[in-house]
Amino acid sequence: MTDTIEIAVLNRVSDLTAEEWDACANPGGGRPEDPFTTHRFLTALERSGSVGAGTGWTPRPMVARRDGRIIAVAPLYLKGHSQGEYIFDFNWAHAYEQAGGRYYPKLQVAVPFTPATGRRFLCVPGEDEPGRAALVQGLVNLAERNRLSSAHVTFCTADEAAAGAALGLMPRVTQQFHWANAGYGSYDDFLGTLASRKRKALRKERATAQGFGGTIVRLTGDELRPDHWDAFWQFYLDTGSRKWGTPYLTRAFFDEIHATMRDDILLVLAERDGRWVAGALNFIGRQALYGRYWGCIEDHPCLHFELCYHQAIDHAIAMGLPRVEAGAQGEHKLARGYLPAAVHSLHWIADPGFARAVARFLEAERNAVDEEIEVLTAYGPFRRGTRQQEEEQD
Repeated sequence: MTDTIEIAVLNRVSDLTAEEWDACANPGGGRPEDPFTTHRFLTALERSGSVGAGTGWTPRPMVARRDGRIIAVAPLYLKGHSQGEYIFDFNWAHAYEQAGGRYYPKLQVAVPFTPATGRRFLCVPGEDEPGRAALVQGLVNLAERNRLSSAHVTFCTADEAAAGAALGLMPRVTQQFHWANAGYGSYDDFLGTLASRKRKALRKERATAQGFGGTIVRLTGDELRPDHWDAFWQFYLDTGSRKWGTPYLTRAFFDEIHATMRDDILLVLAERDGRWVAGALNFIGRQALYGRYWGCIEDHPCLHFELCYHQAIDHAIAMGLPRVEAGAQGEHKLARGYLPAAVHSLHWIADPGFARAVARFLEAERNAVDEEIEVLTAYGPFRRGTRQQEEEQD
């Protein structure tokens, strides 16, 4: 028996069976901790043409084997641009190319189009340390052999960030907004923790949204039907064309996840006069509800906030989920109880001089992000005194 770990790079996640991949991504089975790294999600992207030829996301999943047994995998992509990543390196690319370098293609360990924290070095239980080390070394070796500018690991866990830094990768910290469930029994219980003025503002906001002239429904599992996806596709196209110019996902992707993931999906839809007019798509993990996409074909005051944030809180409370992750950016989430949380990534740069410059930038950025998180948290809606004191001040 040997302790040698062999690394292989495949052409697609579907080159492995669901059992082989999910033994690393979702050991033990059941509802996954992270639905986005499961075989069914990543292969839905492949089968639907959302990644692959012409998209700038070429699948190159990495596999670590010991004595022929898979001990770790990573969702790796060869990237021809920096779109759909949400940990932005556009300025790095611009500076590198201004200096005469070729930044693209690069390597990216990530879930395409998905700014949600989760494991990126997916190891079978008991193999975390050797599995991570082998995948990191394999990533760097692959970049060096192919003379690529860089390799990146985005939205990894804090533990992975620390392990990656110890292995020589550069850690980066950014932030997004998460809602934390403090064991609330209802949305009103959550409101009770807010400052009086904030409670009143959110009650008014919800009343305005719910008075749009129709009904709001939350659908999951077998409640979902093809016509729901037909409607949501129109919402997605509207948002995608305004945000990205060209939507990242194809229509076939939604058919794929309906077939294989509908128990892991929460679709919040608004109906008025017999037609669906707006919707928000969420994925359900073992510990979190992940808000992903929103869109509409009619504009109604506050409906976006209701479908994306308040309904997500309602559902998380009903399911007993510890948190809601509402995606990238958006300081408007702060007033709705979503507080800033650190987000981690790891980076390797081939050119030593450029790597030193990036390292200096990352150190300054970490300090700025730490300060920003502290300041934003202080501006959150939660009350600091007793409720009685708040109401007396009103």
